[in-house]
Amino acid sequence: MGMISEFKGFAVKGNVVDMAVGIIVGAVFGKIVSSFVGDVIMPPIGVLLGGVDFTNLAFTVKEKK
Repeated sequence: MGMISEFKGFAVKGNVVDMAVGIIVGAVFGKIVSSFVGDVIMPPIGVLLGGVDFTNLAFTVKEKK
């Protein structure tokens, strides 16, 4: 029981809670940025470049064997 009570004391201090909030906010911000770039930024750039469609664009670093 001593280990559990020590962990509760550590979590209550805010370190774990701050880290969890930071991870969640980071994940949500990443989704927002990728959606903004994919849906708002890239379509006009594709139109300006002559109708280029970026949806199937991929960059392969190493071929599968």
